[in-house]
Amino acid sequence: MNRRGFLKGAAAGAAASAASLVTDTPQAAAQGGASTAAAVPAPTQEQVARDAAAVRPPVSVRAVQRPGSDLMVQVLKDMELEYVAGNPGSSFEGLQESFINYGNPPNKMPEFITALHEESAVTMAHGYGKAEGKPMIALLHGTIGVQHAAMSIYQAYYDRTPVLMIAGRDEGFIQAHTAHDMAAMVRSFTKWDAQPKTLEQSLAALQRAYNEAITPPMGPTLVVLDTELQKEEARELKIPAYRPPQIAGIDLTKAREIAKGLLDAQNPRIEVRRLRTAQGARLSVELAELVGASAGTGATTGPMSFPQRHPLCGPGSSTAYDYTLGLEIPAAQASIIGPGLATLLERDSANIGFGGIAPAAGGRGARGGAGATSATAIQADAEASLPLLIEEVKRQLTPDKRRIVEERKAKHAEANQKARIEALTQAVQTKRNGWDSSPVATARIYAELWPWIKNEDWCLASPSGFSGAHNVQLWDHNKPYSYLGGQGAGGMGYGAPASVGAALAAKSRNRIVINIQCDGDLNYAPGVLWTAVHHKLPLLTIMHNNRAWHQELMFVEYMCGVRGRGTDRGHIGTSLRDPFIDYAKMAAGYGMTSEGPISDPAKLAGAFKRGLDSAKRGEPYLIDVITQPR
Repeated sequence: MNRRGFLKGAAAGAAASAASLVTDTPQAAAQGGASTAAAVPAPTQEQVARDAAAVRPPVSVRAVQRPGSDLMVQVLKDMELEYVAGNPGSSFEGLQESFINYGNPPNKMPEFITALHEESAVTMAHGYGKAEGKPMIALLHGTIGVQHAAMSIYQAYYDRTPVLMIAGRDEGFIQAHTAHDMAAMVRSFTKWDAQPKTLEQSLAALQRAYNEAITPPMGPTLVVLDTELQKEEARELKIPAYRPPQIAGIDLTKAREIAKGLLDAQNPRIEVRRLRTAQGARLSVELAELVGASAGTGATTGPMSFPQRHPLCGPGSSTAYDYTLGLEIPAAQASIIGPGLATLLERDSANIGFGGIAPAAGGRGARGGAGATSATAIQADAEASLPLLIEEVKRQLTPDKRRIVEERKAKHAEANQKARIEALTQAVQTKRNGWDSSPVATARIYAELWPWIKNEDWCLASPSGFSGAHNVQLWDHNKPYSYLGGQGAGGMGYGAPASVGAALAAKSRNRIVINIQCDGDLNYAPGVLWTAVHHKLPLLTIMHNNRAWHQELMFVEYMCGVRGRGTDRGHIGTSLRDPFIDYAKMAAGYGMTSEGPISDPAKLAGAFKRGLDSAKRGEPYLIDVITQPR
């Protein structure tokens, strides 16, 4: 028996209805003023001592034979979740104990990953989700953990990335760490949440949270689990069988229509943007090869798209396309676009109206939802539509059409190869500007690194826009995870933890992860470097150390100029100097092997070799490079 008698009411709870999975706290009560609220008591000395780990647990015979948290972990194992990242908190101590001790072997599937900040835990899951197209878990401690994580949740939401979050709730402990409706703090930018009232409901909620996260529009989901449910005696309660979601694609009539359009066209084209998983990317290739279509890709802007250097990827032998199909992007003749974030606006009960999601808010649109469709768009998931479409193309593909397709493919391949050589030649000439300069040109970093990684299975996990995006022209993005793209909502503190999440995905897959790390971005949460070392991840970090938030520096200097006040003080609040930050020493402080700062570009090649050799051994490495602004 633990300190609060958690077994009380367990039998009655097991029989409660699963219909009340989502918290039923009335909105009016949740938003009520302080006039009716009782004063929050200060924590007792016992509570503070326990939270500070100043109290040892009692030595006693194990009272709970089948704790509820074991069943929770088994549910997560059944869904093959690889990792759970968390910063320890008393509200989920029962669940954490099950993560590390339950199962054979223990602490596997999922493996517990130690995070130094909840924001980093969620961003790790964000990076992992983009690399693999499926969630990992982020574990949050009460109200404070949810609020620490909020920025990262917001980014994953905008980025439509599947993340499964679990927050612990402990009403009997420090009151400031709990709430009646904890998920309300992030409801406007999560896809789904639940606060189950029984152990039975908890198991169902975890399964649904996973399914909601991977169903378009994908996004972060949150389950709030009371500590009593984690420690409850489960007795003979059975774990429900997991059933994956059924994701809707196009119907047979539409599949036949599109297949006919592609096969009857003289010069068909398929534009592919971000699909859900690597299987979607493979199916898009199969479709393009079947119909002999040239293809456009989103591989240089994010994951899960058409391979950049596939023979059919490029403008093709002619740009006079007579039938264009868009997969998750508008197109002239037909497009298949899944639901966007605008379909979740009902969760924004406070009418915050986040830009780019609400239809009237402008911005980029809903990334596949309102504002990003065409008159001919079919509202269905493109990846789920491809198997039926491919089957219909095969049915309609006659020997004569097959011959035409093969001839067209050969012409496209020849034209695309020529276009690639011309584009690369021009890019190399352009990027030679400042080749030997010091500070180091960012183009040289990408150019010098490419020969070392081109024959490896690699993933560029960090955003490249702030470092010149030279990978777009110089590297080959042929895997679904070659480049994971931007932050989602443009927030800082993303690069390093997202790369650690991608490195978790890479660890068992013989893959290495590259992180071209902006200096200002790293300073938000550098503790994730320790996580990379502790878990022996295949990660190479190269600092883009321009000693400033350079975009903001340019903005402020421009404002100084247009107001006629000179730019002499534009560096105030936008530069990282007096003193300069030594990132090699920072990394060393977290136990990561490092070198630098390097300002001589002639020293890059040797440093890259040492760094990659180390990363491939599972020893993360950081190279601090003093760089040009972009």
